[in-house]
Amino acid sequence: MTAAPLFPGFDGLMTLSRREGVDIRPTLLRVLTDLYVQARSHSPDEERQFVELTSRLIEQVDDATRAAVRARLAIYPGTPLKTLIQLGLEPAHPNDSVPLAEAIAAAPRPEPATREPSEAELRLASSLSMQPKDAAEISELFFAAGGPERALILHNLNDTRLKASARIPAPRAKRALHILEMAAFASDAENFALELGEALILPSRIAAQVTSDPGGEPLACAMKALDTPSPIFQRVLLFLNPQFGTSVQKVYRISRLYDHLSERSALVMLAAWRGSSMAAARAKYRPGLYDDERQRARSAPAERRPTVQPGSAPIVRTGTDNSDR
Repeated sequence: MTAAPLFPGFDGLMTLSRREGVDIRPTLLRVLTDLYVQARSHSPDEERQFVELTSRLIEQVDDATRAAVRARLAIYPGTPLKTLIQLGLEPAHPNDSVPLAEAIAAAPRPEPATREPSEAELRLASSLSMQPKDAAEISELFFAAGGPERALILHNLNDTRLKASARIPAPRAKRALHILEMAAFASDAENFALELGEALILPSRIAAQVTSDPGGEPLACAMKALDTPSPIFQRVLLFLNPQFGTSVQKVYRISRLYDHLSERSALVMLAAWRGSSMAAARAKYRPGLYDDERQRARSAPAERRPTVQPGSAPIVRTGTDNSDR
């Protein structure tokens, strides 16, 4: 009486292996080995059937297949002893200890360079009210920072008590998004910046800086302030700047930042951009003080007074005949 096969479903493969012109023995040996090592333990009958099925195949397959099977069975603890000997492997003893290599010392991490926090960073930490000077410093700090630092600044803005800008009205935002998306499809950065400035009430200088920033974080803040859906922002990101769209890693990073960016952080940054423009306008049109003319006046030499004052000397009259009268 023939025992039940260890691997049911392989009758077709065994029949196919006996046909002339079709050599399926390497594939059959690899599949049998993979199925055998998937189980942690086997019964004596399963082990015997595996040896019967694989012993002849091991001698008939090519060297590459035999090496692959040998590598799989060398690390499997339940490999039959006969198969180990046939493959030229030494049986492992339970009491043998595997020598461990010495632990590799981890390389010391370079200590980050410590620097004094700027005044704007201190104001962010202390949650001071956003005055035009504070807004200008926060805006400059954001544009000058790198990608990780910008993400950290936006994360901190969500937790501060800085006053955020009011939300953009939904009808205005919807109308602006339609125009912005069309401008992005045409790669028209100039009209995109103009429409963005009108929608967010930003000066043209700030709107152009947000549009042309190579990092993409300012654009994410501006589009989040307009409550832009994520798919629309991704399309704008891909088409507005063709060079930016060629970097899949950068697009993925900014898209992930946009998904985690809170509306409050975007509105606080919008307030900083508006306040920075107010600070620039105040510096340009600073009112004159009462002593400005005195400070700018050049020192002039004192006017010398004549030694003889008018009317202090007698008047001498002379006649036509040169005689005194």
